[in-house]
Amino acid sequence: MRARLPLFLRGLRRPPRPPGPPLRLQAPGRASSGGRGGGGGGGEGLLGQRRLQDAQAGNSRGQGSRAPSARDSIVREVIQNSKEVLSLLQEKNPAFKPVLAIIQAGDDNLMQEINQNLAEEAGLNITHICLPPDSSEDEIIDEILKINEDTRVHGLALQISENSFSNKVLNALKPEKDVDGVTDVNLGRLVRGDAHECYVSPVARAVVELLEKSGVNLDGKKVLVIGAHGSLEAALQCLFQRRGSMTMSSQWKTPQLQSKLHEADIAVVGSPKPEDIPLSWIQPGTTVLNCSHDFLSGRLGCGSLGVHFNGLIAEDDVSLLAAALRIQNMVSSGRRWLREQQHARWRLHCLKLQPLSPVPSDLEISRAQTPKAVDVLAKEIGLLADEIEVYGRSKAKVRLSLLERLKDQADGKYVLVAGITPTPLGEGKSTVTVGLVQALTAHLNINSFACLRQPSQGPTFGVKGGAAGGGYAQVIPMEEFNLHLTGDIHAITAANNLLAAAIDTRILHENTQTDKALYNRLVPLVNGVREFSSIQLARLKKLGINKTDPSTLTEEEISKFARLNIEPSTITWQRVLDTNDRFLRKMTIGQAPTEKGYSRQAQFDIAVASEIMAVLALTDSLTDMKERLGRMVVASDKNGQPVTAEDLGVTGALTVLMKDAIKPNLMQTLEGTPVFVHAGPFANIAHGNSSVLADKIALKLVGEEGFVVTEAGFGADIGMEKFFNIKCRASGLVPNVVVLVATVRALKMHGGGPSVTAGVPLKKEYTEENIQLVADGCCNLQKQIQIAQLFGVPVVVALNVFKTDTRAEIDLVCELAKRAGAFDAVPCYHWSVGGKGSVDLARAVREAAGQGSRFRFLYDLQLPIVEKIRTIAQAVYGAKDIELSPEAQSKIDRYTQQGFGNLPICMAKTHLSLSHQPDKKGVPRDFILPISDVRASIGAGFIYPLVGTMSTMPGLPTRPCFYDIDLDTETEQVKGLF
Repeated sequence: MRARLPLFLRGLRRPPRPPGPPLRLQAPGRASSGGRGGGGGGGEGLLGQRRLQDAQAGNSRGQGSRAPSARDSIVREVIQNSKEVLSLLQEKNPAFKPVLAIIQAGDDNLMQEINQNLAEEAGLNITHICLPPDSSEDEIIDEILKINEDTRVHGLALQISENSFSNKVLNALKPEKDVDGVTDVNLGRLVRGDAHECYVSPVARAVVELLEKSGVNLDGKKVLVIGAHGSLEAALQCLFQRRGSMTMSSQWKTPQLQSKLHEADIAVVGSPKPEDIPLSWIQPGTTVLNCSHDFLSGRLGCGSLGVHFNGLIAEDDVSLLAAALRIQNMVSSGRRWLREQQHARWRLHCLKLQPLSPVPSDLEISRAQTPKAVDVLAKEIGLLADEIEVYGRSKAKVRLSLLERLKDQADGKYVLVAGITPTPLGEGKSTVTVGLVQALTAHLNINSFACLRQPSQGPTFGVKGGAAGGGYAQVIPMEEFNLHLTGDIHAITAANNLLAAAIDTRILHENTQTDKALYNRLVPLVNGVREFSSIQLARLKKLGINKTDPSTLTEEEISKFARLNIEPSTITWQRVLDTNDRFLRKMTIGQAPTEKGYSRQAQFDIAVASEIMAVLALTDSLTDMKERLGRMVVASDKNGQPVTAEDLGVTGALTVLMKDAIKPNLMQTLEGTPVFVHAGPFANIAHGNSSVLADKIALKLVGEEGFVVTEAGFGADIGMEKFFNIKCRASGLVPNVVVLVATVRALKMHGGGPSVTAGVPLKKEYTEENIQLVADGCCNLQKQIQIAQLFGVPVVVALNVFKTDTRAEIDLVCELAKRAGAFDAVPCYHWSVGGKGSVDLARAVREAAGQGSRFRFLYDLQLPIVEKIRTIAQAVYGAKDIELSPEAQSKIDRYTQQGFGNLPICMAKTHLSLSHQPDKKGVPRDFILPISDVRASIGAGFIYPLVGTMSTMPGLPTRPCFYDIDLDTETEQVKGLF
């Protein structure tokens, strides 16, 4: 007789679904079910098929059996409890709805409907992946692996034949999604007594609960489990033993089966009874539970237990309750998943350092440490498998989908590392940043993330070297950090140069074609049809032409649409290259005869000077990046109106080239703590900070009590000011602490010491104690502290200690810094010993963050451009006033007229002095700041005045770094990087 739904589920029954091909999960939600396949809950592995037959379907029971209504009340209780727990979880997480996936291979549409209805009653989503009954082991495993990695699915059950439950299949399941408790991990935890940390077999639980609900006292009872195998047998034995029962197991062909049945108070039947085993072997009064099922045919086992035994609990009772208990496990799985999404201290395996003295080269230190596999690091910090794209072994990109998953997670503390006015050698902001996060996480067990800029290869092969930090506070592998990384700068180069090519090509074609010819090529006839592309339709809308049929434009509209009329002298978009090459600073393009006499003077910039790099650093999503790329102004037309990348029709192509570059790059420090390396805009003509996206993702990952430490280029007067006024406006993030890096060496320079030149040995004033020079130079430190205080953020001074610094010099700097208003001032030794040398700094930062930030911007965006420039010059640099050249004034007037007057200001000024004159050290006063020119990065979103002449293409020195860089061709190891 055909199986029927239990009474209390019939009201939920929905029309049967038509057969169809194997189903795939599309999105969280109820997937349609049906098609070939079958299976049911329970049985060996406990996910087998179940034909549920209640009393009305002809399944009679003995006197000791429970009525279906009693069984149904237990199921209702379980489902109601699950529903209430889920409702409580959804109160705090309204969008949360757990998804159960069932991989089904067989023919049992009734069990499929039972699962669907129970899930719906509890408030879960469910999806079936229906496979043919003869699916192979590998085909089943393929489906399991797909579901394992699907973050939308919180639980996975298998409804397959008994023969398909191999160890290979079972152990393919992720234990955290194994809601039927069949994996070795879940069974092992159950055996150890850690039931609260695992999923217990719903079938085994159903057997025990039905007995206990029937009033059977299990303590001291003899229980015989017959014909059960594997995980079901192990789970039954464990659960009965925990309740004081004496448990025996036997197969149907065991010689001693009859005597064991005679002794048993309770018999649990785990597989169909063979016909040659007489029912008389079971003693009257024995409580019998039938879990058996013919997995292949969908029929009850031959010789099914009948009505001859008091206390019979039939297979339909166990199956239905097991299905309900699986739903309960699903709710538990969802609760665990939510708990994992909440802030938790990372279980991070930190790498041990063994510092040497004297300190070896940066490359030797980096190579001596073996980094963790990046997928291991990602898992440790809470990233899901589908949220990373691994590049090699030690770096990965992180997908932006993480922000949606963690959108309700509170942000951590936000720390900016800035510096005093540096020497040409740099004062170690990157090293301090890395040392600080190593101290926080590896030594104080506080979640922390470093966010650094990606270095240009120009300085790497020029004079400055790499930017991975240094000594025992660096990012590893440092050669991968400094060379190529994941190709972001190459993507920027390709996108930038595509746009540059589009500009000159458009001018050429407009100069050599009529309106009609130009229009016909821009909107070509394809298969007899002429259509506008989407970006061309956007241009028509911008021009006020509300037409979509290319054949309906008037001659005037055709000319207006087809001609950009770019004025060549106004082109501001340059080609770029990630190599220092002074001979590309000025050149003539278009000299080949194929360019028909169109030539002009142009130049190359270093790749990181491209506005696309600034766009990458300031964007917060793919959509936002596409809009910013489209807004980039590349020139003006002959009427003085801006011409954008969108006008040139190249926005979509630029976005395609940048679609991977937008994802932050995950690496690690020497001590195995996480680092994001993403974006590296120039710190003069751009804002000199790493990406907004890296900061936002890191702030979610560290949790509310964690710290994200990011760095601003150059001194605080430049990098920090731009971080606050530009980056924080774009991101909406509020900084908690500023770490201001100082060195005794730089302070001596500001106190009147000899000039410092890269590549030239330091004078004795810098290698011997000189208290007076240090005291005189602290004026620059005091000024930079005051600049930070303009923004309402507490300052901790980090004195980056060199081996030539004396205790008296160190103590003096710390004392004067605190007198100047710093929250604290701490000497740091991370370069020589790693994070251990910055523990005091980490404690000071943690304490300062607890004081609260009163962050404020320096100026209102609605102020005129000139007033915003003046505010920065006077309040930050200490200038008496500003002086605009006629060209600068003209540009300001033009940008204001074009509607760009409300953008923030990005001052392009030397980093070697608070003034515009690099040789003026300390704190220059009463100077007039000359503004020679004003330019605009409209896509990035700022106006940048030029203070003096700014080179955007560095040159190589007499002896570049490349003399020392080499490759061991046998080991493929890089040599000579620093």
